[in-house]
Amino acid sequence: MIVVTGATGQLGTLVIEGLLRKLPASEIVAAVRTPSKATHLGVPVREANYDDEASLVRAFQGADKVLLISGSEVGKRVAQHQAVINAAKEAGVPHLLYTSILFADTTTMLLAGEHKATEDNIKASGIPYTFLRNGWYTENYAQSITQAVETGSFTGSAGTGKVGATTRADYADAAVAALTTDGHEGKAYELAADTPWSYTDLAAELTKATGKPITYENLTTPQHVEALTTAGVPEAFATILADSDRGIADGELATTTHHLSTLIGKPTTSLNDAVAQILKG
Repeated sequence: MIVVTGATGQLGTLVIEGLLRKLPASEIVAAVRTPSKATHLGVPVREANYDDEASLVRAFQGADKVLLISGSEVGKRVAQHQAVINAAKEAGVPHLLYTSILFADTTTMLLAGEHKATEDNIKASGIPYTFLRNGWYTENYAQSITQAVETGSFTGSAGTGKVGATTRADYADAAVAALTTDGHEGKAYELAADTPWSYTDLAAELTKATGKPITYENLTTPQHVEALTTAGVPEAFATILADSDRGIADGELATTTHHLSTLIGKPTTSLNDAVAQILKG
């Protein structure tokens, strides 16, 4: 039996859909904070709250594998993930998979700290593990793309750096592959697009797709933080977003490993196709 935490989230829903293409529904469990919101998934549902370790222990009973999809509450994730780890150990889970971040053990990005701590805690638990170190989702750029189509430009602070962003569906397919095939214990997969792209590449792709001239304006990191806070983004999160662009500039969100396309057995989604999906809405 495979248990997927956070199963009503955008990634979790795609993972459940992918698992259903390979396994009977009876072999899949959606572990969610609010079970009434998961009935549409078509699999058994169990309550599992990252802030309630006892609920997690119950949710993991009988599991052969648990996929821990990282929580969304920045600043709380180390403690929440530790509750999952503790529960998995108490329930005797034989294999724990975790959606981490690209190069979690070496990157200097601010966003990576909680992921590295979680990976260290999973290793310390002694539970056999697999780290699915996801890069950026192209969907992260949906708002910038919408803005660019409306105004003719978008901003950032990544310079000429390239990001190995691909669709959320590609990362979901990788999780499904790791959950449904053997030989992944003890491995950390660096997952990103086969062909990384720059923000200038994105502007060119948008120009081609819309027929409107669209440009990318590069800012300094302080200018980027200021632009984001002026737009209403809380300063702490604006700092993380700008630091992520700094990571792109420094090559920390792209990889040539091709772990993702190898796991899913096909090329990752092209920038052209990803942009087309976002533009369709």
